[in-house]
Amino acid sequence: MPTYMIVTAKIADRDAFISGYGTAAAKLVEQFGGRYVLRGPGAELLEGNFGDGASMVISEWPDRETAKRFWNSAEYAKAKKLREGVADVQVLLIDAPRINGE
Repeated sequence: MPTYMIVTAKIADRDAFISGYGTAAAKLVEQFGGRYVLRGPGAELLEGNFGDGASMVISEWPDRETAKRFWNSAEYAKAKKLREGVADVQVLLIDAPRINGE
């Protein structure tokens, strides 16, 4: 069952974020078997208290275990350090719902 990783990021320095963390993370997402579904800035917050104007990234993974293997890898731990002081993030992991009992 596909799993989605949903990232909301409030980015203080977009150029530094993209050239450092964004580049490193993109390579690892592909290496670990994920793919991007959406990457874009300018989210509009309709309810809640986190995310207005933020960038959103949604990646799809074959399953939860694969996504967590990526998330817990030593390689990704190094990449995450590149966003320190550059962005505040919220990360969610959710399995795709089964539609019509499929």
